[in-house]
Amino acid sequence: MVQPTGISKSLTGISGFDDLTLGGLPTGRPTLVCGSAGCGKTLFATTFLIHGARDFDEPGVFVTFEERPVDIAANVASLGFDVERLVAEDKLSFEHIEIDPTELAEIGDYDLEGLFLRLELAIDSIGAKRVVLDTIESLFSAFSNPAILRAEIRRLFDWLKDKGMTTVITAERGDGTLTRQGLEEYVSDCVILLDHRVDSQISTRRMRIVKYRGTAHGTNEYPFLIDEDGFSVLPVSSLGLNHQVFEEHIASGVPDLDAMLSSGGFHRGSSILVSGVAGSGKSSLAASFVGASAARGERAIYFSFEESQEQTVRNMRSIGIDLAPLLESKLVRHVAARPTFYSLEMHLAVMVREIQRFDPRLVVLDPISAFMESGDRLEVQSMLLRMVDFLKSRGVTAIFTHLMHSQDGNVATDAGLSSLMDAWILMLNREVNGEFNRELYLLKARGMSHSNQVREFVMSGEGIQLLPPYLGENGALTGSARRSEEARTRRTEAERLGEIERLRTQIETRRRKAHAQIEALTAELEADEAELRSVLGREAAYQRQADTDRAEMETSRRA
Repeated sequence: MVQPTGISKSLTGISGFDDLTLGGLPTGRPTLVCGSAGCGKTLFATTFLIHGARDFDEPGVFVTFEERPVDIAANVASLGFDVERLVAEDKLSFEHIEIDPTELAEIGDYDLEGLFLRLELAIDSIGAKRVVLDTIESLFSAFSNPAILRAEIRRLFDWLKDKGMTTVITAERGDGTLTRQGLEEYVSDCVILLDHRVDSQISTRRMRIVKYRGTAHGTNEYPFLIDEDGFSVLPVSSLGLNHQVFEEHIASGVPDLDAMLSSGGFHRGSSILVSGVAGSGKSSLAASFVGASAARGERAIYFSFEESQEQTVRNMRSIGIDLAPLLESKLVRHVAARPTFYSLEMHLAVMVREIQRFDPRLVVLDPISAFMESGDRLEVQSMLLRMVDFLKSRGVTAIFTHLMHSQDGNVATDAGLSSLMDAWILMLNREVNGEFNRELYLLKARGMSHSNQVREFVMSGEGIQLLPPYLGENGALTGSARRSEEARTRRTEAERLGEIERLRTQIETRRRKAHAQIEALTAELEADEAELRSVLGREAAYQRQADTDRAEMETSRRA
């Protein structure tokens, strides 16, 4: 929390409000909380008083002019506030001052001395530091003299300030003014306006700090919640572009998709838009991110605006993603709500509160297009922009699914969020030869190179696969056309390989035949050579015998 500067402030203990006011309400000064019936004035005042007594060691006095103390204690008991224990410990005191206009008459000088005496006694009895007056109209309901009313209201505020009481005074909204008397807002040091409005049958509670003397404060309207956790304010509209940037990459749960990225995954803290027509697999892909997050031991929260938790678990089980054990182990939280159940601001407030409680590392909003019926385009874009900034400020990876009603070439989103996203995955259904096939395009991935090829998106009991592109004569083929072309290619390849094998066999046969012929010719040649050698041998023997005979004849003649 930002430390307060300037005037002293007292923490209220109301979630978000102390951050918004940089420290709480002005210490020792009166604060006016005004609004119409049912907007939460009494609950705001009660929460401020009880937190002071319980958490900040500042006892308090609650002066009620309408509800009985026992009713107030019962109202806040459901929020976990043990009022009776605080009263028993002298940390809290209730004063019920019942004023019946029929029993009063405005005669002469009228003042609040009786109230001051009772209030001072209650303050001194427990050493109170905080006071609540609920509501101030009841105190002056019997009197119509405006001069007396103004004087006494101013005197009451001055008396509380002189006593050093940090005071919350509730008041009903007037006609054209913040209060019925039209003076309280001028003499109060801090004025908080609570509003409970209904638009298109959807209610929204909002808060605005109208005035806060001596300090800076937020001036926008902020949504606030009243539920089982009490009064909480979520100043998400004050977020800006101050988020942390991560170099780490995380897996999507679909290895084929990660392989399309040069880094092998998406940057942590990225905002990823998954848009596509109905049935293209957006929710299944988002669930894969959730499963991968749980596999890393990181928490993930899944906001569904169309399906219940049981339906989501059943559907994802058909593609090999079992969310049931992840939900039981508290690694995954599933929050389902109809888009029309809350206003846009209330949806934002609820989601922010759930994220702050669960502290996930990955968040899925499925689908954001469901909000288009809850407000106009600019309001939806503003709400989602604040959600993007909020998640980035916490380093949370966000998956936003968006339903497209057409795929005629216009891939812009109705909410105009594509330019705000770090990555954009487009999923389409293509009709070819009488069947629909799913296709995935990775249109954008900031900070990393990525594949620009279309991938066939296939879901089965083993999970999600992205088949590599198959380019036929007429472009990329999917489904039966792809399988038919692959079969035709296999047949052609088989025929080509068969022809090659036939030629190889023919050549081998001719080679063996040639070898046989060569061997036969060689054998004939060797036989001829043997015969020649035999003839030559006989000739040599003949010559030797002739030489011998000639020598013998010559010898006989000489004898």
